[in-house]
Amino acid sequence: MMMTRRNFSTALIAGAAASLISTRAMAASQSASGAAIPAPAKARNVVLVHGLFADGSCWTEVIARLQAKGLNCTAVQNPLTTLPEAVASAQRVLDRQDGPTVLVGHSFSGMIVTEAGVHPKVSSLVYVAARAPDAGEDYTALAKTYPTPPASAGIVFDGDEGRLTEEAFLRDFAGDLPRAKAEVLYAVQQPFQKALLTGKTSQAAWRSKPSWYAVSTEDRTINPDLERFMAKRMGAKTIEVKASHLALISHPDTIAQLILEAAGY
Repeated sequence: MMMTRRNFSTALIAGAAASLISTRAMAASQSASGAAIPAPAKARNVVLVHGLFADGSCWTEVIARLQAKGLNCTAVQNPLTTLPEAVASAQRVLDRQDGPTVLVGHSFSGMIVTEAGVHPKVSSLVYVAARAPDAGEDYTALAKTYPTPPASAGIVFDGDEGRLTEEAFLRDFAGDLPRAKAEVLYAVQQPFQKALLTGKTSQAAWRSKPSWYAVSTEDRTINPDLERFMAKRMGAKTIEVKASHLALISHPDTIAQLILEAAGY
């Protein structure tokens, strides 16, 4: 059959579109190293882990939205003592899940997600303004390659127990929250042990599990460019949220939607 110029143009455009779709699909299913990562199984369980200067209640707004969609949610109470103990606390919760589970971490707990995320029940990972080290990587050394965020100057220690000053908490940690709400969160701030900061992950779950990352563009606790670097390195599906370090509280709809996507909804 003779192909007209119009038919040839149509076929060329269709072929280019198919090629683009194929390339995007391939990119979504490969890690930063190029290894194929399977699409996540649809999950009905979500396990959420908090970071420093907080407790499990910081996930309340996100949990309410996920429960409204029928998901089973559990917030891990991170002991904030040592990395192995923090990972063990998450693993115990993962053991109790009845099927595929999205593991979500905020801030420091990205260390926990990275280590505990290899658990067989974890189907996908979500990082919210979170640390995402590689296996054996010195996160502190990595962070020093970027400008130091303002909140770091607000950490004070009573012996081996660390916390944020009220001024740093309100300005640099929870800067986009109403002051009254931020003051309540400051009041329930959990201190962390100095030993927690020396831990290194022995494995990187994001190298084998589908990953999502929410960058907080106004973050004064973790440098936003460091967040972008880690998200890009892991090949994560990335969104940017105009938020402080606490996007999970100031933008719960956005963070809940990201978790729903990672759960296959």
